[in-house]
Amino acid sequence: MDLFDRISADIKAAMLAKDKVRLETLRGIKKEFLEAKTAKGGDGTLSDETATKIMTKMVKQRRETAEIYAQQQRPELAANELAEAAVIEEYLPKQLTEEELTEELRKIIAQTGATSAKEMGKVMGVASKALAGRADGRAISAKVKELLA
Repeated sequence: MDLFDRISADIKAAMLAKDKVRLETLRGIKKEFLEAKTAKGGDGTLSDETATKIMTKMVKQRRETAEIYAQQQRPELAANELAEAAVIEEYLPKQLTEEELTEELRKIIAQTGATSAKEMGKVMGVASKALAGRADGRAISAKVKELLA
């Protein structure tokens, strides 16, 4: 069962459970998937890799929005955004821990032969593809900078 079908089935389950936050979040995910499927130049299909990228972007948006709401003293809105982010994260691959990320990046640095911060772009290109969906881009960038310093 691919992600699209899994989301569709879980929408039905959320309706039956009367779980409003989960239902709205899953409908939002399905909307994004349908837009990606029918986008100009698309072939009408949606790979799990593309779906993962879409959901990663959605989680990032929810977290940034929650941060803004928290700064504006709107905790109820921030909590809702974080709840939606948590639902979306259930469908994403397990995120790497700090130690796992460091280990993976050390392998990539050794593989690319990078020795200084000037070669960060070369490492980031490989790392971004290899760790897509399993680690945040900012975390990867910060750790690469630290390891090459």
